[in-house]
Amino acid sequence: MTAEAAVQGNGEVHPSKPEFRTAVVPAAGLGTRFLPATKTVPKELLPVVDTPGIELVASEAAGSGAQRLVIVTSPGKDGVTAHFVEDLVLESTLAERGKFQLLEKVRKAPGLLDVTSVVQEEPLGLGHAVAQAEAVLDPDEETIAVLLPDDLVLPCGVLDVMNRVRRKRGGSVLCAIDVPADQVSAYGVFDVAPVPDAVNPDVMRVKGMVEKPSVDEAPSTYTAAGRYLLDRAIFDALRRIGPGAGGELQLTDAISLLIEEGHPVHVVVHRGSRHDLGNPGGYLRAAVDFALERDEYGPALREWLQHRLSPDWDPKLTVDE
Repeated sequence: MTAEAAVQGNGEVHPSKPEFRTAVVPAAGLGTRFLPATKTVPKELLPVVDTPGIELVASEAAGSGAQRLVIVTSPGKDGVTAHFVEDLVLESTLAERGKFQLLEKVRKAPGLLDVTSVVQEEPLGLGHAVAQAEAVLDPDEETIAVLLPDDLVLPCGVLDVMNRVRRKRGGSVLCAIDVPADQVSAYGVFDVAPVPDAVNPDVMRVKGMVEKPSVDEAPSTYTAAGRYLLDRAIFDALRRIGPGAGGELQLTDAISLLIEEGHPVHVVVHRGSRHDLGNPGGYLRAAVDFALERDEYGPALREWLQHRLSPDWDPKLTVDE
């Protein structure tokens, strides 16, 4: 099955509008794996070719119907939100110089959706970060989308599938990736069961979640992929859990509590690809993947990679005389 088919061929009822208006992006981390670069540049603004990771995630949210982006930041980390603010001086300069392609790129982020920021005063975990968004939601918002900026889930569109599942089955809907068994310890892992009336076998009911289990204790190889459609009940659950793995308030624990109390939770298994921008290795793979798809970079990069990976490659021969 192609990635596009995995996204579109779900057999669920297509809604007339999305179940959510607000997308929450937790971006309060220090980016320690990218030091020293992240001393001054937030990790979320590191470019994947020429576009910051958080802009790619915001574009995904906007493409699935989000109207507002709530960025959860830490004290003093204002640059992430500033990326979505118009820079009229820069735009004027680019226009005067006739650099209209660059002007279009610069204008894209501010035009995607309305952006609000909230501050997570202490680094108390992903669950705590998500909880900060409750204060800025409208009273009638029953669902929020949460997108982790470290995760690029490709091709875009899994939120649309999740939205259709939420519309049909209620509750909360999460995105899962099927990973090799020896990698499960790096993720939150789902305990799942088939949904008897589901047209798409990649829609499953979640019986429970385990945060970073050992290989022997993992209930499956389906792991959390950084995309969540959460019922507003999640905020009450977050208030009722205590510190979990790492001494932090874990979103996984709050979802597990909802499951225990009978709240319906389903996953959509995404059969496309996922890049982890949270570590240099994953970030480099994402940059190469995106660059290969670009007309201005792809052909030359592909040729160079083939040359570089050739058994005959000799670094001494690449030095200019």
